Amino acid sequence: MPLMRLGNKRYYLGIFFKANWYKALQYCRFHGMHLASIESLRENTRIENYIKEAGLGHEHFWTSGTDQGEEGSFFWMSNGQPVTYTNWNAGEPNNFQYENGEMEHCLELWNRDGKGLKWNDSPCSFETFFICEVQ
Repeated sequence: MPLMRLGNKRYYLGIFFKANWYKALQYCRFHGMHLASIESLRENTRIENYIKEAGLGHEHFWTSGTDQGEEGSFFWMSNGQPVTYTNWNAGEPNNFQYENGEMEHCLELWNRDGKGLKWNDSPCSFETFFICEVQ
């Protein structure tokens, strides 16, 4: 699998199919990786530039971030650590509730308003691209 080294991690862009958060998590794990965690501005910028250089800056990408354990308390499923660095879109996370009752508990990167790939909480069932990482 083509991995890109950025800093002390290597990343894989899951762009050959779209998956919900759980399937993306499974795919990364099956291939010996984890969904990505983003723990600094530097790491966030590297990932964003990598995605933009691939011509995919307009797409959505799952990370391992979730607040499924406790609403509003995001952590990285990849390593169990709480999210300390953040880069949320304005007004996010908002845990929007959809007509079917589903709430937003999984963290994606999304260029919602042309200001770059910022963070957004989204329904975990949403199917999109994803980012895997290897340390």
